[in-house]
Amino acid sequence: MQATNDDARLIWRRSTKCNSGLCVEVALAEQAALVRDGKHPQGAHLTFGAQSWGAFLSAVKAGEYDG
Repeated sequence: MQATNDDARLIWRRSTKCNSGLCVEVALAEQAALVRDGKHPQGAHLTFGAQSWGAFLSAVKAGEYDG
């Protein structure tokens, strides 16, 4: 995947709880959240619409994915 001008302006973040470097990274765009593999930042990324990303975050905060 080639970088575009928009890609160059993205700010990728990892969780502050990521100690291993084996975590995903997230960048927020205007109407989407982009997720990529932190081990392979030059690889492809997944794109989630704002509504889907918000629903995912709500589920995480509610503990729906706690094991």
